[in-house]
Parts: sequence; structure tokens; C-alpha cells
Amino acid sequence: MSGRFAAELALARAAAEQAAALALELQARGVDHWLKGPGNPVSSADLALDRVLKEQLLAARPDFGWLSEETADTRARLDRRALWLVDPIDGTRDFLRGQPGWAVSVALVVDGVVEAGVLAAPALGEVYAAERGGGASRNGQTIRVSGRGSDTPARLPIEPDVLRSPLWGPDFAAEAVPKPNSLALRLARVAEGAADALVNGRPCAEWDVAAASLIVAEAGGLVTERAGGRIRFNKPCPEVAGLVAATPAWHAPISARLANMLEALAARHKAAPAAG
Repeated sequence: MSGRFAAELALARAAAEQAAALALELQARGVDHWLKGPGNPVSSADLALDRVLKEQLLAARPDFGWLSEETADTRARLDRRALWLVDPIDGTRDFLRGQPGWAVSVALVVDGVVEAGVLAAPALGEVYAAERGGGASRNGQTIRVSGRGSDTPARLPIEPDVLRSPLWGPDFAAEAVPKPNSLALRLARVAEGAADALVNGRPCAEWDVAAASLIVAEAGGLVTERAGGRIRFNKPCPEVAGLVAATPAWHAPISARLANMLEALAARHKAAPAAG
């Protein structure tokens, strides 16, 4: 890849791979961990990787802004055109239980758009990378979304129970495929053709999806907010209003299915007090 931000992509990859190697070392030694919110674990490794990434990336590009899950946010980043957007360990639960479904995520955002992104998943031996307009790769090899159309069951990295739920409905053929704890790696599965689509009805943090959303797009997929809107990054509140990522053939039907599910869930919640 030799586009406009090739140098920044190389920086992001080098930093992500170094941080990923450190994560494996710390994991082998054992790390402290605690909850920073309900159901939201963090470890001493998350914080150590955050420091390493910030030191390396901002030393190379000191004029860039910084937004990371593990750094206290400030409004100073909103005044910067270019921003490093980082999740030191996406999928901390898998990291803590010794499962491979976690990754270091580093993205470069310029004027609200992801221009370069890297996911380093050392427990899987995988590094995904993309530059806008330059395609996507895994371990240096080009990847593409699957060519499967909507005439076959959609493969989703999702809990099988979701597909058996009345909210999903019996008229939409789908099958569950392995679901890494890392949302970024679930997106990577779509990018490499191991899954056809991903749906996430809940808001998610920008750092969870920034790098991976570009990887999917550069692999030929479509990525939008759950209502179909374009995702912008480095917003004052760094959240994404749900997510749909899919092959071009699957994006519209999966988006419609998610909308139906959310409507049915809202109706159920509205009726619940009356039933009680």
C-alpha cells in the first residue's frame, strides 16, 4: 500500500504489532484486572499498552490528536484534523480468560474519516491492515468479503440463541459462526469472507470499530450505522449509533432485519408495564 497515508499506516502497524507482542508477554506473567463499570473489565495490560501506543504514535506525529478507550478524554482532540483512534485491547474478556478473540486496534482519522487502520491479533497470528483507497490485507495478503448472495443463509458472528429468538423471526435464513469477544475481529471476519454480515443494535464506542470499519470497506463491504447513516469519527461524544457491516448483497436485508428486531423489542418493552 503506497497511498497518501502509507507512512502513517506503517507507523500504526509497527506500533500495534509491538503492543500486541507486549500484551502476550504480560498475559504470560499474569495481569491485574478490575471492573471500570458494570460488565466492563480492564486490566493492567490495557493500561500498559495504552502508554506504549501513545508514546510511539504521538512521538512520530506530535501534532495529531489522541482518543483511546484507556486515556481520559479531553476536548482538545476536537481541534485536530488528524487523530490517532485506539483501543489497546479490544476484547479484554477473551484476553483475561486466555482465549484468542482480542486485538490491538489503531486507526488514523482525518476530518472525521478513517484513512488507515490496523488490527493486530497475536493470539491468532493475524494482522489486518487497510488504507482508504488501497485495499485491505491480512498478513500482507489481499482479502475480500464473501461473494455469497442473499439466496444463501447469512453467516453471522453471533450467539446462536439470537437466531432462535422470536424477535429474529423464522422467515430469515441465517447461521451462527464463531464470535470473537472483540467487535473489531468480528468485523474482520466479514472483511475476510468468513462471515457475511455483522449486526449490532446497541451504541458502540468509536475505538471499537474505527480501524475494522475501514478494513471491511476496503475489502468490498458496506459499513453503516444501524439506521443506514454514514459513520463519522472524532465526534464530541465518541459513539456509533449501532452498526451494520455486510457484503453488498446482504447489507440491505440485514439492516431491515435489525430494524424489525429493534421495533419488536421496543413494542415488547412498551407492553411490559401493562402486562404487570
